Formats: sequence, structure tokens, C-alpha cells
Amino acid sequence: MTDTTQTTQTTQTGTQQAVDAHVEYGYVRERFLAGALLFVFGLVALMGIITAEAFYPGYNAGVQEISDLGATRPPNSVILQPSATIFNTTMLVSGLLVLAATYFAHQTFRDRVVTVALGLLGLGIVGVGLFDGSEAPMHGIFALLTFFAGGVSAVVASRVIDTPFKYLSAAVGGFVVLLLLSIIGLGLLGIVHPLAFLGAGGVERYVAYPILLWALGFGGYLMAPAPDHEAV
Repeated sequence: MTDTTQTTQTTQTGTQQAVDAHVEYGYVRERFLAGALLFVFGLVALMGIITAEAFYPGYNAGVQEISDLGATRPPNSVILQPSATIFNTTMLVSGLLVLAATYFAHQTFRDRVVTVALGLLGLGIVGVGLFDGSEAPMHGIFALLTFFAGGVSAVVASRVIDTPFKYLSAAVGGFVVLLLLSIIGLGLLGIVHPLAFLGAGGVERYVAYPILLWALGFGGYLMAPAPDHEAV
């Protein structure tokens, strides 16, 4: 009887260890995929913008907005190829990458706040790709959604980060959100923004590039070995 009981206990222990190992593997795999997709998003978006700028004759990053690469604002919108196709395709691919990363991040953390923020970021970027600068007001709405969701994503991501990087993540997101609010607020009041000397394109890049750099950093964090956790 004693031998039978020990054998049963050993079998149960082995089965539980196998289950725990499977859960652990799934957690690490989904965490890694979320990080890899976010990292690729940041890389693709940056390189796509750079490439579109290179093919745009006389493009001025200080004067012109990023979205001008796809199409300038109406009326009399200017669309130059191949820059427009490169930019719009980059945005579509980037948005889909973020949406895919959102799925795996949700599977990893089960944090609805993080999931919603990342999902809105991906949705906003897809919208920017679908509606170029000539499509008013849809383009502006999705661009604003992208910027705000990007900043908020960096802030709320600190909820699931277990290293000091959480403070940098929150700081980057806070900077983006506060800068956006100051641009909108001062604009409504008719006050010149302190960063106006950078030009419209320069100010926009102060909002967009921190989000892309954060995605690279957060993606790298997620791809690193996961800290100890309790499997649910």
C-alpha cells in the first residue's frame, strides 16, 4: 500500500511539474512574441519614415509634418511617389504589428489597461495608413489617437514592468502626453508654443519619435528572460 501511494504521489508530482513547465513555456513564448513584435514595429516605423523622406524631393523635417510623406493637407494636397506608398504601407504594417503585439501582451499580463492602450495605438496607426493626410478629418483623428495612445501606453506599461525601466517608461509616456496637451492647450489660447522654433515637423517628431524609441525599449525588455512569477 505504501509503495502504491508513493508511486501515485510521484506520478502526480511529475504530471504537475509537466503542467507547470507547459504554462511557464507558454508565458515566456507569448511574452517574447509581444516584445519581438513591438521591437519590429519600432524598427519598421523608423526605417519606413527615413526611407520615405529619402525619396521625397526637398523634404524638410523641420517644416513639414511626418504625414506629408503620405499626402499634404487639403486643399490642393500633394502626393509624391514612391514616398506616399512607402509611408502609407509602413503605417499599415506598423499598426498590424502593434495589434498582434497587443494580443500576445494580453495573453502574457492579462492587464486590461495595458491591452486597451496598446490596442488603441495599433488602431490609430492603421488609421493613419488607411487615411493619408489628404483625408480630412479622418487622418487627423487617427494621428491624434496614435500620439495619445502611444504616450498612455508608455505610462501604463510601467504597471507590468519589474525593473527600473518602469520609471523611464512612465517618464517617456508622461512627456509625450504633457507635450500633446500643451500643444493643444496653447494653440486654443493663441499662445506660441515654447518649441515652435523647431517648426511643425520638429515639434511633431518630439511627440512621435519618443513613442517609437519606447517601443524598441519595451520590446527589448519583454524579449529578455522573464522575472520569476507565479503561474496562474
